[in-house]
Amino acid sequence: MDEIRVLVVDDSAFARSMIVSRLESDPAIKVIGQARDGIEAVRLTKELNPSVVTMDVAMPQMDGLAALRQIMQDCPTPIVMLSALTGSGTDVTIKALELGAVDFFLKPSITNPAGVNESTLELIQKIKVAARAKLSLLAAKPSSAPQQGQPSRKSKQRSMTINRAVVIASSTGGPKALSELIPLLPADLPAFVLIVQHMPPGFTRSLSERLNQISEVEVREARAGVWVEPGVALMAPGDYHMTLGMDGKIALNQNPPECGVRPCANITIESVAQLYGSRSIIVVLTGMGSDGTRASKLVKDAGGTIIAQNEATCAVYGMPASVVDVGITDSVLPLTEIAYEITRLCQQQDQKSRTTLSRS
Repeated sequence: MDEIRVLVVDDSAFARSMIVSRLESDPAIKVIGQARDGIEAVRLTKELNPSVVTMDVAMPQMDGLAALRQIMQDCPTPIVMLSALTGSGTDVTIKALELGAVDFFLKPSITNPAGVNESTLELIQKIKVAARAKLSLLAAKPSSAPQQGQPSRKSKQRSMTINRAVVIASSTGGPKALSELIPLLPADLPAFVLIVQHMPPGFTRSLSERLNQISEVEVREARAGVWVEPGVALMAPGDYHMTLGMDGKIALNQNPPECGVRPCANITIESVAQLYGSRSIIVVLTGMGSDGTRASKLVKDAGGTIIAQNEATCAVYGMPASVVDVGITDSVLPLTEIAYEITRLCQQQDQKSRTTLSRS
C-alpha cells in the first residue's frame, strides 16, 4: 500500500499530539498536517489532499459535522470521526456516518494512556481501511425520513405471519448502507429482521433510533427476552452477541468475541439457521473481514438464501467478498436492489403458504 497521508483535526493540542504520535508509530502512515477547527480543516484538506482526515466532533468556529459536510461537498475525502461517549456524541456520530464519514473512533481511547497498544492498533487499522474506501460512495444522499406533518408510515397494517428470518450483517460503511436499505423494506414484511452492525455500546441504540425514524418497519435495539415479530428489525446491542432461542425470544451474551468482534454476525446467523433453516435469508453488507461467512455456510447447507452486496456499491468490500469467494451466494446485488429481493423472497414464501392452506 502507498503511504497514507493523514490530516489530524482537533481543537486540543494535547489530543493532536497523542493522535500524531500514535499514527506515526506505523511506518505506512505520515501525518501531513494538523488543524485546530473545522474552517482550518476544510482549507487544509483542499490544499494538502490527504488520504484520510481524522475529525474531532466538538470544535469552535466550525464543528466536525459542518466540516464533514463541506469537505464531502467540495473535495470528498475519507474521514474518520473522533467521537465522545456521551448520548449527544453518539447521535452526532451516527449523523456523521450518514453524511459520509467512513468510520469513527472513541476519543477517550486516544487520550487515555491506559490500553495504548490496543487502541493504537485499532485506530491505525481504521485509518488503513478508510484509505481504501470508495470515495464515490461517501457523499450523502437525501434522507428518506418522513416529513413533519406526514402520517407515520408505520400505521400500515403489519403482517401477522413470519414466513422468513432475515439476518443482516455489516461493519465499516454499514450505518450508511443500512440507512439506504432498511427504509425500503415494507411495514407488512412477513419476516422478522435481525441486524448485526459492528459498533460499541451506545452507538447501536442511536443507530436503531435513527433507522426507526426513516423506515416503515419498526427498528429497535434488541433486549434480552423480547420476541421476534414480523415487520420488526432488532439490532444487536454493542458489546453483546445476539441469539434467537427455541422459544422465539432474543438472548444476549458477552461470550468471547469471534472474528475479533462482539456482536458477531456468525453467532446470530447460526442460531437462526438452527430454527429457520431453508427459510433463512442472510444479507452480508459492506465491511472488513469475514464475519458472516462461517455461519452462512450452515444456512446454505440447510437450503437458505445468501445475498451479498456487490463490490461496486460497497464502501469496503471485505465481508461480502468473503461469502462470494467461498461460493455460497445466491445473489450478488447492488445495495439499492437488496431490499426488493428480500421482499420478493418473503412474499414468495407467503404466497406458497397461502396456496398450501387453500389446497388443504
